[in-house]
Amino acid sequence: MKSLVPVEKKHKVFGLMAEFESPGDLIHAAHEAHKYGFRRMDGYSPYPIEELAEALGFHKNRLPLVVLIGGLLGCIGGYSMQYYIAAVNYATNIGGRPYNSWVAFIPVTFECTILCAAFSAVLGMIALNGLPTPYHPVFNVNRFALATRDRFFLMIESRDPLFNLEETGNFLKNLKAREVSEVGH
Repeated sequence: MKSLVPVEKKHKVFGLMAEFESPGDLIHAAHEAHKYGFRRMDGYSPYPIEELAEALGFHKNRLPLVVLIGGLLGCIGGYSMQYYIAAVNYATNIGGRPYNSWVAFIPVTFECTILCAAFSAVLGMIALNGLPTPYHPVFNVNRFALATRDRFFLMIESRDPLFNLEETGNFLKNLKAREVSEVGH
C-alpha cells in the first residue's frame, strides 16, 4: 500500500481518488464509503458494472420526467398546430366534415409526440450528465489512464460535507486501495 501521492500545491484539491484492482474491491469500497456518509463520489471502470450505481447511491433519475414533459409538449403542439390550421386559419368545409376532425389528427399528433420525446431524451441526457465536458480534473492523475484497461477507481470529491483530506485519505487506504491520489483542479 503506497502513501498519498500529492498534487502540486498551487492547485486546489478536487478530491481523492483510490485505485483498486478488481470490480469487487471497487464495489465494496463504494458501499463502505456510502455507509460512512460520503455522497459526492464517483466510480470509474473499464467496463460497465451494474452494482456500482447502486453502491454509489445513484437512485434518482430525472430523465423520464424530462422525456414525459417533452412528449406531452409535442402531443399538445402537434394537435394544436393541426387544429389551428384546419379550424381557425384555413377553415374549409369539405364533404360536411367538422373542422375539428380529431381522428384525422392522430397520426401527426403521435409523430410529434415521439419526435419531441426523442429530442428531449437526447438533450435531457446531455444536460443532466453535465455534458459537454471536454476536461475533467480526474485526468490530472497519471494513473487514471489505467481506467480504460484494467483498473478501477473511486473518487470522493472535496465538495462532500464529510471530506477531510487526511481522514478521507486514511479511510480510502483502509479499504485496501492500491494507491490513493489527490485530484487537483
